[in-house]
This record gives sequence, structure tokens and C-alpha cells, in this order.
Amino acid sequence: MASPRRSAACIYRPLRSAARLAIGLSCAVVVAPAGAAPSESVASGPVVLLHGLARSARSMQPLADALAATGRRVCNIDYPSTTATVTELAREVVLPAIHQCRDDADTPIDFVTHSMGGILVRQLATLDDAPAIGRVVMLSPPNHGSELVDRMGQWPPFRWWNGPAGSTLGTGPDDLPARLGPATFSLGIITGTRSYNPLFSAWIPGPDDGKVSVASAKLDGMQAFRTVDASHTFIMRDDRVIALTRNFLQSGHFDTIAH
Repeated sequence: MASPRRSAACIYRPLRSAARLAIGLSCAVVVAPAGAAPSESVASGPVVLLHGLARSARSMQPLADALAATGRRVCNIDYPSTTATVTELAREVVLPAIHQCRDDADTPIDFVTHSMGGILVRQLATLDDAPAIGRVVMLSPPNHGSELVDRMGQWPPFRWWNGPAGSTLGTGPDDLPARLGPATFSLGIITGTRSYNPLFSAWIPGPDDGKVSVASAKLDGMQAFRTVDASHTFIMRDDRVIALTRNFLQSGHFDTIAH
């Protein structure tokens, strides 16, 4: 019997210091079933997971475990999403964590993101010192912003809960999503069509997941797009979404069956 294959699914936790943002690391090892090994089509580099606004790496852990079971090294970054702007988070927090995660500076890094995590990857792609980006799967990304930010972005409770980054995710031409431009990497997008908040959905045109419209999730330059019957809050835990994510990371398509 083949011995179990050990795959690291690391959670990187940024810590605040008086002088600067520092990166703290704690790592949990996931043991895949006996005989499990990555497909020959799977890239050798790490997969970086980025959670959404006002969430934590724990929300991405089931997805991290599923990807680690395929033999991939998974770095699930726990970044302080409500403490700084997207630009600051990308450069001062996420980028240093990625550099700690990677084993080989020449190997492209794949990403799986939820919500604002997708905007972070688009911001990373603009940085001169960012690593090469391989395949990216975005889950419910506000690629053209969210009408909820248009409506509530200046309300004190919204700003208190979502911080500086949240207020930049509106749908206007001067808001961050519109200024970042099309995808310059291999991109698959999955977004939900189930909403549990009728008030929010009344503010969002067309089908939506309770936070982001289907239309807003799309991005010029994407290679694949799927909708699923899932809500914004829990889409990353949906079994169909996990399978589709594995498919895209393996093949660059959603239709290939993940083994």
C-alpha cells in the first residue's frame, strides 16, 4: 500500500506591529488519502487562497483542504481585510506572505479567491515586484464593483465594519475595480445566483448572490465563466464549486473532470 502523501495547507496570519505590518505564520499539515498524488497536468507551484472582505482564512479552509488533497501546496493567507486599502493590503501584507509561501521564485503561482480577494489579485498583477501569476479562480468577485457600496459606502456603520478597502469597491469609473483593467492571466470565474437578502437584491440589477451581480463578476480577458445556485457568503464551501475550481487549476477549463 502506498504511503500517505503529505500536503501542506498553510494559514498565513499577518500581525500588526507599531512600526509596520509583519507576517506571522502558522501551518497545519493536511494528509491526503493513501496513494493520492497530483495529476500530471497539475502545476508544481503553490496555490494561494485569499478570502473576502471582513472574512478570515477559516472561510476558505474546506477549499484549502480539498486542494491540498490533490498534492498541491496550499497557502491560505489570513490578511486583515478591514484595516487598510486594497493597494496597501496587496503590497504590505499579501505580497510578503506570497514570497514566504513560494519555494521557487521562477514558478508561477495559482490563486483561488473569494469576493474582494479577486480584486487583490488584480491589484497584485499591477505591481512590478509581484510573482508570475499562473491560473486564477475567482469566486463571486466584484470585478465591476457592488451597488451595495454605491448605496451604503458612506454610511458610518458600513465604513466601520468594512474599513478603507470596502469603500473603494463601488461601480463608478473612479472606483478601484474599474481602474484595474482586464485580466492579464488565465482566469476562471464562478459566481452565485442565490440570495438570502431581498433588500440587497432589490438594489442590485439582474441575477445576484446577495452581494454581487452576475454581470459584475465577469471580467474582460477571462477564459471561463460559470454560475451556480449558491450564495455569496458560502460559495467557497459548495462541493460543485470546489470541483470546478480543481478542474480549472488542473486544465484551465471548468469542464475537465477533477480526479
